[in-house]
Amino acid sequence: MLDVAVVGAGHNALIAAAYLARAGHRVEVFERAARPGGAVQTRDDIFPGCRIDVGSSAHILIHLTPILAELELERYGLRYVDCDPWAFYPLEDGRSIYFHRDIARTCESIAAISPRDAEAYPRFLDEWRPISLAVLRAFQDVPTPLKLGWTMATGGGFAKKKGADGAAMLQTILGSYRQLIERTFRHPAVRAAIEWIAAQSGPPPLELGTAPLAGWQPLYHESGVKRAVGGSGALTTALVALIEDHGGCVHTSTPVRRIVVEGGRAVGVEVADGAEPVLPLDAPVLTAGPTRTVRARTVLAGCHAATTFLRLLADAPESAAMRERVAGARIGNGFGMILRCVTNQLPAYAGWDGDPARGGDGSPGPMHQGLQLLCPPAPFLDAAYADYLRGESARDPAVIAMTWTAVDPSLAPTGKHLLFAWAQWHPYALAGGRSWDEERGRAADDILRAVGRFAPNVPECVEQVHIQTPLDLERELGLYSGNVMHLEMSLDQMFMFRPAAGLSGYRTAIPGLFLTGASTHPGGGVFGASGRSAARVVAKALK
Repeated sequence: MLDVAVVGAGHNALIAAAYLARAGHRVEVFERAARPGGAVQTRDDIFPGCRIDVGSSAHILIHLTPILAELELERYGLRYVDCDPWAFYPLEDGRSIYFHRDIARTCESIAAISPRDAEAYPRFLDEWRPISLAVLRAFQDVPTPLKLGWTMATGGGFAKKKGADGAAMLQTILGSYRQLIERTFRHPAVRAAIEWIAAQSGPPPLELGTAPLAGWQPLYHESGVKRAVGGSGALTTALVALIEDHGGCVHTSTPVRRIVVEGGRAVGVEVADGAEPVLPLDAPVLTAGPTRTVRARTVLAGCHAATTFLRLLADAPESAAMRERVAGARIGNGFGMILRCVTNQLPAYAGWDGDPARGGDGSPGPMHQGLQLLCPPAPFLDAAYADYLRGESARDPAVIAMTWTAVDPSLAPTGKHLLFAWAQWHPYALAGGRSWDEERGRAADDILRAVGRFAPNVPECVEQVHIQTPLDLERELGLYSGNVMHLEMSLDQMFMFRPAAGLSGYRTAIPGLFLTGASTHPGGGVFGASGRSAARVVAKALK
């Protein structure tokens, strides 16, 4: 009998399995797909000679945790390149802002656009740093109202604020990131750059309770943006090697059909052989074909919470109340889509000395190192979000472009580059019953045109394109409705409320059944905090 049967091989599930295997527990992971990693996966079979991420690309949050050091993943071949500057914001008049790890260099860049905002920027970072560090600590612990309140009160700077000052800060936190940014900065470009970074969690600029998404800015200067050598999936490869090195096993093409509950307790999983497609939540549950039962002292579900409760526990009466709560959680109507392009040039932004059109040799410039923030000032995001609310693909999408061959040339053949273009907002369910299989080409053209607004050699330099619409993200990666965060990252679905009230502590009401993954606290992104915290909870239960 196993100590832990892990459902799904996303990065949080693998991190939890790695901690538990290192502690000497008998651990096996069961993954539906032919490859492990979930949304932390790199493939070499999409375009010849290229290594293409199909989920995450930039690793930021995990570097704010001790996970990489605690698991000693360098021993298993994991290497990172520090991308500095970590972000680049071009203006349409040819000027630009660079965000460096070094705050002083960032302020110098901002000063060329707006001296007043260059003075405001370090004050903004200083004010929000203690709050963001407190949130970071809360993100790495089991969430309870008492712990959250104590962490924020003692570590968030509130203890130093008296009376009206403390109330004003609380009011700011409960406001939107648009309100915070407009109150702090003056130049439209500075506002737009920080707003587009904040928008990456999903909530729109005017949603209440989202100000901390912009307040996270000081921690980006702590972690920067890092790129795993060989692709995002290098993290997955290292985790699988660690698990196997400690006697564990990661089974791919081995879908879990059911979590077995006997006598009110989770006692194992029922698995099938052969990779299975992801089906929409309203599709019938797969039951055909032979299965076998794997017994375990505990089950750790690292898949989508909707998969766990609405499919794998569909016939378990013990899960009825939990099923109802999870069924009420907001997955949302999609989020974004991404293009994975092979190009013969890097995007030719203004100021790039290597531009071949100007006689350059095509060598990467500083703007190609990290995240390229292609988003004109407000109300640009508002218009894109309005399209989304109407069930339309954003006609003028905001884009984050990434050109990782600038820091890791091994990803593509000599003379070729990769351009990844993530765009928001794109609904999963389109108005008028239209299909993404029909709309994908037009939406892709809109995204490339948005990149070309700032880099005129795009789309001409693009040779091949792999399109991932919200529907593709569901089909390929099991991200229901195309939401890369599993559930919407709004305040009422965070901390003690993620994935639902009573399920936020990685435990469930069924003894022996535990949860991890982006559906749980603290949410999506390549963070790993959920996996690390869930491992501690499971290890305690195993004692």
